[in-house]
Amino acid sequence: MSTYKIAVIPGDGIGPEVLHEGIKVLNKIAELDGSLQFEYTYFPWGCEYYTQHGVMMDEDGIEKLKNFDAIFLGAVGFPGVPDHISLWDLLLKIRKSFDQYINIRPIKLIKGAPCPLKDVNREELDMLFIRENSEGEYAGAGDWLFKGQENEVVLQTGVFSRKGTERVIRYAFEVARREGKSLTSISKGNALNYSMVFWDQVFEEVSKEYPDVTTASYLVDAAAMLMISDPKRFEVVVTSNLFGDILTDLGAALAGGIGLAAGANINPEKTYPSMFEPIHGSAPDIAGKGLANPLATIWSASQLLDFLGYENYGKLVLDAIEELLVEEKVLTPDMKGTASTSEVGDRVAGIIGKLLLSKTV
Repeated sequence: MSTYKIAVIPGDGIGPEVLHEGIKVLNKIAELDGSLQFEYTYFPWGCEYYTQHGVMMDEDGIEKLKNFDAIFLGAVGFPGVPDHISLWDLLLKIRKSFDQYINIRPIKLIKGAPCPLKDVNREELDMLFIRENSEGEYAGAGDWLFKGQENEVVLQTGVFSRKGTERVIRYAFEVARREGKSLTSISKGNALNYSMVFWDQVFEEVSKEYPDVTTASYLVDAAAMLMISDPKRFEVVVTSNLFGDILTDLGAALAGGIGLAAGANINPEKTYPSMFEPIHGSAPDIAGKGLANPLATIWSASQLLDFLGYENYGKLVLDAIEELLVEEKVLTPDMKGTASTSEVGDRVAGIIGKLLLSKTV
């Protein structure tokens, strides 16, 4: 029996609802496998916790989390709590403390998912974004001088270390080599004459160690245009923290919407736990109404399974999501259905059971 300890942070708004369905799917996999077990420990951190205690998480929260195998996060954010507080004091604190320097965002148009682009075959929209996740524009370096005065100045400094830049680029090359795909780097070297020129230089240096990997490099503005006009040219993509954040939301719009967008924050060495989350917001306006789409959370559960070494089950979960979308019978209102959050989770779990049974018969 393999037992994995999962730290669960349901968070705010619809976070607890969608996370419940992701856990439902993990438990279904464990039930069907028999030799796999998950142990969950819940932490009530988030904006509601902040309004009560003045902090987004316990002061010793990082210490409490460090011995888990993975962290499963719902959503964070609520009116009345500034976004920079909710982001920096929980999500980014976890990412940085646990050196989760790889952010993985699949942008894959699966069967049944809507796409706003005309005349695009499903196979032509299949990107894997690998985003630097620990420094860059989100390093938190800078200053705010002469506040409230006419000569007020704000400095926001991007931080690009050789270690941080090289390791994410090398990770992306390894993924591209393993999957037999091309690798595209996205930067803005023409305007950002230090950080992005350095990024381009490191990408060129590392590429010499991977002569078997076909490479391309685009400026971020051109890349945004090409993701819409010619998405098939992007397979594995590596980019900085800020550019990755923006472009993957564009990608989410192309590949079925934010309700299907999952993200993984990875510490590849497994020195610390990695964190898995849907990338949509907390949607407080629909919280508690059973309207939230849990598919992004279920997709992130698939990423969690991949990370733990159960890629076969990770793929099974994606196959179940795909079948659910093709059926068009059990979908939430954002996908033009009438089903509740829990009904979607139940159906995905049911499809998983059916698919796994068919593989063993």
